[in-house]
Amino acid sequence: MKDKLNITIRIANQPPIPLTINRDEEEIIRQAEYNVNRLWNNWSERFNTSPGALLAMVAFQFAKLHATQSAEQARTVDTLKELDAELDRLLER
Repeated sequence: MKDKLNITIRIANQPPIPLTINRDEEEIIRQAEYNVNRLWNNWSERFNTSPGALLAMVAFQFAKLHATQSAEQARTVDTLKELDAELDRLLER
């Protein structure tokens, strides 16, 4: 089976974007495309602004989500390290 897959996505009102992706990434790519377009459509009805400004707002929203999730992941890693150290300490008794 071919490892790569050629797909085309559409973001907002932009021209189609051809992509070559790993076959196992398709579901994630399609979900990302859906989420961006859903937010774009909702906000384009809600806000009277230029397409460029609207796309910037959508990009910022997803960048904020990514930053929030990255910070949460870092806190989780720190907590797991603390728990691992505590378990090691308890087992060494």
